[in-house]
Amino acid sequence: MIAEAVEGDVQPQQLLRRAHRGVQLQRDLGGIGALIGGRLCDKLGRKKIYQWDMLIYAAGMLLLIFAVKPWMIVAGFLVVGLAVGADIPASWTIIAEMAPTGHRGKHSGVAQVLWYLGPAVVLLASLALSGQGVLGARIIFAHLLVIALLLWAFRLKMRESSVWTTAKSVAIEHDPDAPKIDQSEVDVAMSHGRYRELFTRGHLKSLLFLVGMYGIRNLWAGTNGFFGPYILRTIGSQTQATSLALSAGGFLVGVASIYFAFMRYSDQVNQRTMLAIAFAGQITGMALMAIFPLTLPVVLGYLLLTAAFGGFAAQQFFQLWSGELFPTLVRSSAQGLMFAVVRIGLGIWSFFVPVLITVGFKPLAWILTSFLVISGVIGVAFAPRNEGKSLEEIQLERYGATRPRVMPNPVISPSPAINPSPAA
Repeated sequence: MIAEAVEGDVQPQQLLRRAHRGVQLQRDLGGIGALIGGRLCDKLGRKKIYQWDMLIYAAGMLLLIFAVKPWMIVAGFLVVGLAVGADIPASWTIIAEMAPTGHRGKHSGVAQVLWYLGPAVVLLASLALSGQGVLGARIIFAHLLVIALLLWAFRLKMRESSVWTTAKSVAIEHDPDAPKIDQSEVDVAMSHGRYRELFTRGHLKSLLFLVGMYGIRNLWAGTNGFFGPYILRTIGSQTQATSLALSAGGFLVGVASIYFAFMRYSDQVNQRTMLAIAFAGQITGMALMAIFPLTLPVVLGYLLLTAAFGGFAAQQFFQLWSGELFPTLVRSSAQGLMFAVVRIGLGIWSFFVPVLITVGFKPLAWILTSFLVISGVIGVAFAPRNEGKSLEEIQLERYGATRPRVMPNPVISPSPAINPSPAA
């Protein structure tokens, strides 16, 4: 997608076909990387995966920067996709476990801001380098390489999650110096870290809820994110520069929404109500595209509504709740599994988007609107009320166990622990 964005002479159908192949590869590899990385985080620790996957990402970027053969491009995207996927459960779990009680939403929001800024910067850089061809793509890849190396150096200073080390020593290593808790408390509050625990009744319900809400919403978001510039350029009669600028502007509006809404209020107010308001705004925005002709004012209204209400919607609450609804020793595994299902599902759906566009954009717009409606119904119906609660309190409420005597999580600043990968 980056390479295509900086090539101003690519024909629309060529753009769609090439973008489709690149998107499919990145989505599937990101899902596989999350599946593997999530499990390794629970087995080996959050810090190891969170720290060293940046070097793997950097190696992939080097291949892309100096690629002179097709196999080098494929290998580069293979390595980058796996590294990006592995970074997701590592970073999200660290945020959930290290954020002070009553501030998890705020800390999660910082990661979401960076998540939104990444595509915005790349789109704006692509716009500035339009016409430079392959050189423009290499420049963008090079800046991502520099960011990856800086993040790797920064993450060297971070500490391992005390929540994970305590849970591991109690439930697996049986450290005699660990806090003394009985077997039932290990079962309920921390688990034994076995993968099959995710498929027990309580955890399976959480998996299905989060995958249903986020996965269906991601069918809408993924289609917009990767095919949006093409759709605006070909169906909406906008130039490529205009479509890229509008897409980048949408991400920047989303950043403002995350900061002023999600980060400020998700730890204080009813999270179900916030989610309902967000879905209502996004459904209204998407419906504009389905009902009215694709003129610039309609596109602007769509972008403003979906971006302004998207900063405290399914994406943000999926990150927050996926770190709260599972015990410590399977927390990253659950996140990796869910992200893999969502990513691969989106990859399968992307096969059908070019066919739907040939039938007509309006049917596609109505389908995307229905995705938001279905996702919203699932999210609002089953949303938990976790605002202001500690991880231990959430586990107690969900499973009704006696409070485990574990070491408290230190209150620390979010600095080194909440820097997601530059491509996240």
